[in-house]
Amino acid sequence: MILKPYIYAALLLLVGFVIAKIVSTKGTAYLEERFSIKNSLVLKRLVFYGVLILFLISALHQLGFELGVLLGAAGVLSVAIGFASQTSMSNIISGLFLIGEGAVSVGDSIKVGNTAGEVISIDWLSIKLRTFDNLYVRLPNESIIKTEMINMSRFKIRRFDLMISVAYQEDLALVKQVLINLVSKDTACLDDPEPQVIIEGFGDSGVNIRLAVWAKSEEFLKFKSTMNEKVKAAFDLAGIEIPFPHISLYAGEKSLPLEVAVTNRVSKEEDS
Repeated sequence: MILKPYIYAALLLLVGFVIAKIVSTKGTAYLEERFSIKNSLVLKRLVFYGVLILFLISALHQLGFELGVLLGAAGVLSVAIGFASQTSMSNIISGLFLIGEGAVSVGDSIKVGNTAGEVISIDWLSIKLRTFDNLYVRLPNESIIKTEMINMSRFKIRRFDLMISVAYQEDLALVKQVLINLVSKDTACLDDPEPQVIIEGFGDSGVNIRLAVWAKSEEFLKFKSTMNEKVKAAFDLAGIEIPFPHISLYAGEKSLPLEVAVTNRVSKEEDS
């Protein structure tokens, strides 16, 4: 029994889709051992569409289309599509630059403008993020190339700068010792790089101090919250005052209260 050309072409497409799916899926494990996650995902898509296109060409040939005519039509069509989809092409080219540069990978925590989250997918046109409050955000590749992107998990450790203010009457040597003792006992604080206590200057209500400590990137948010709590508790235990903003008004050379004298004035009519 001889199959009709369009049935044979449909079977070719079906078989091609199945083979492309199997080859790309089976090759993922091999690719992940030799490439990063983002590069293996791109190669997986290239393999899938490459195999599928070969079967598509064979199916069209079974329907009587000549390869030369198809290539010519594809050239004209590609030019038309290029003019109509300049934004898409710009995003694709930007995506290739992102992949080649290696600035971001799946699983990284990044910040672009006011948007921050975990990268869940790097595609041809965009990068998909899951924000820290569990929202799905799509960022076009072109916008990422054109703006500043902060990769918050690229390095294994991060520094946390805690700005503290203490009252002017406090002993700064004691304050520094309390902070050093606190971070030395905290297992989440890294010893290398060494923690630092820096006197930043004199503020409106107190002395400004910077506590600079290092922690692992994956524990940073939890570390940031607990460190604020621990510093407050340590200061309360040592009797160190954290001042609130206040304004003092002074009058006179020695800041003494103004003397107010009240006298009785008698009118001229009463005197007369």
